[in-house]
Amino acid sequence: MSAASVVLVLGDDVSTDVIYPGRYMATVLPAETPQYAFADLGVFNAKLKAGAVPAGSVVVAGKNFGCGSSREQAVSALKGHELAIVAGSFARIFLQNAINLGLRLIEAPGVTAAEGDELAIGVTEVVNLTSGRRYAVRSLPAARQAIIEAGGLIPYTRKRLLGRSAAR
Repeated sequence: MSAASVVLVLGDDVSTDVIYPGRYMATVLPAETPQYAFADLGVFNAKLKAGAVPAGSVVVAGKNFGCGSSREQAVSALKGHELAIVAGSFARIFLQNAINLGLRLIEAPGVTAAEGDELAIGVTEVVNLTSGRRYAVRSLPAARQAIIEAGGLIPYTRKRLLGRSAAR
């Protein structure tokens, strides 16, 4: 299990407009999208821009995180800060974009936490070390988890192709 600090707590139905506002859609380069992560949450966005949020920090949310549009920038903005997202559930398109880009996602139905709580994140459960509460993890299929662990679909595919050519 790895432990990480909760830096932001959100509710249910967090839209991609909250994660990455539509007015920034002209910015699509993964190197540029992180500056707009949670742009309308001014204090948190300022912390992200200042580098005051350590890589591996956790955003906790309720059900249906990433609903709304299919914008990939919402995922690349989070990935750029190396945030982990622990949520009750994820919107389908956001989930697939997150897998494709290698964003760390943990689905833990009913999860609750407060900013500053420490979470121990394991394969089968998330433990809120601050409150002592435990939440079962709904695991992704192994193939999808392998893509995330490789850093996304492109690194995963590259690794598989290079492995195949080395075996010849």
